[in-house]
Amino acid sequence: MYIIAIAWLYVALLATAAETTIIGAVLTFIFYGVAPLSLFLWLFGTPARRRRSAQRSLSEGVGKHDRGDTGSDQ
Repeated sequence: MYIIAIAWLYVALLATAAETTIIGAVLTFIFYGVAPLSLFLWLFGTPARRRRSAQRSLSEGVGKHDRGDTGSDQ
Protein backbone atom coordinates (compact mmCIF):
# COMPACT_ATOMS: atom_id res chain seq x y z
CA MET A 1 0.00 0.00 0.00
CA TYR A 2 2.87 2.37 0.74
CA ILE A 3 4.41 1.85 -2.68
CA ILE A 4 1.19 3.23 -4.19
CA ALA A 5 1.38 6.24 -1.88
CA ILE A 6 5.01 6.91 -2.79
CA ALA A 7 4.26 6.59 -6.51
CA TRP A 8 1.26 8.92 -6.21
CA LEU A 9 3.33 11.56 -4.44
CA TYR A 10 6.01 11.22 -7.12
CA VAL A 11 3.47 11.84 -9.89
CA ALA A 12 1.96 14.76 -7.98
CA LEU A 13 5.43 16.21 -7.48
CA LEU A 14 6.13 15.96 -11.21
CA ALA A 15 2.80 17.66 -11.97
CA THR A 16 3.74 20.35 -9.46
CA ALA A 17 7.07 20.92 -11.18
CA ALA A 18 5.29 21.46 -14.49
CA GLU A 19 3.21 24.34 -13.13
CA THR A 20 4.20 27.86 -14.16
CA THR A 21 3.30 29.71 -10.95
CA ILE A 22 4.10 29.00 -7.32
CA ILE A 23 0.45 29.25 -6.26
CA GLY A 24 -0.57 26.84 -9.01
CA ALA A 25 2.16 24.44 -7.93
CA VAL A 26 1.08 24.53 -4.28
CA LEU A 27 -2.58 24.04 -5.15
CA THR A 28 -1.72 21.24 -7.56
CA PHE A 29 0.30 19.45 -4.91
CA ILE A 30 -2.44 19.85 -2.30
CA PHE A 31 -5.43 18.95 -4.49
CA TYR A 32 -3.78 16.30 -6.68
CA GLY A 33 -1.31 14.91 -4.17
CA VAL A 34 -1.98 15.35 -0.49
CA ALA A 35 -5.79 15.39 -0.36
CA PRO A 36 -6.46 12.23 -2.45
CA LEU A 37 -3.55 10.43 -0.81
CA SER A 38 -4.80 11.16 2.70
CA LEU A 39 -8.28 9.95 1.71
CA PHE A 40 -6.79 6.79 0.19
CA LEU A 41 -4.67 6.00 3.24
CA TRP A 42 -7.57 6.68 5.60
CA LEU A 43 -9.97 4.44 3.65
CA PHE A 44 -7.56 1.58 3.14
CA GLY A 45 -6.25 1.85 6.70
CA THR A 46 -9.70 1.29 8.21
CA PRO A 47 -9.49 -2.54 8.36
CA ALA A 48 -6.14 -2.33 10.14
CA ARG A 49 -7.55 0.17 12.65
CA ARG A 50 -10.50 -2.13 13.31
CA ARG A 51 -8.18 -5.09 13.86
CA ARG A 52 -6.01 -3.09 16.25
CA SER A 53 -8.98 -1.90 18.28
CA ALA A 54 -10.47 -5.40 18.42
CA GLN A 55 -7.12 -6.83 19.50
CA ARG A 56 -6.73 -4.10 22.11
CA SER A 57 -10.21 -4.64 23.55
CA LEU A 58 -9.65 -8.39 23.56
CA SER A 59 -6.31 -8.07 25.36
CA GLU A 60 -7.82 -5.69 27.93
CA GLY A 61 -10.70 -8.05 28.63
CA VAL A 62 -8.58 -11.17 29.14
CA GLY A 63 -7.42 -11.65 32.68
CA LYS A 64 -9.93 -9.43 34.44
CA HIS A 65 -12.66 -11.84 35.42
CA ASP A 66 -11.51 -15.17 34.08
CA ARG A 67 -11.25 -16.69 37.57
CA GLY A 68 -7.75 -17.91 36.72
CA ASP A 69 -6.49 -17.04 40.20
CA THR A 70 -8.59 -19.64 42.01
CA GLY A 71 -6.81 -22.64 43.36
CA SER A 72 -7.48 -26.27 42.54
CA ASP A 73 -9.42 -26.73 45.79
CA GLN A 74 -12.08 -24.17 44.93
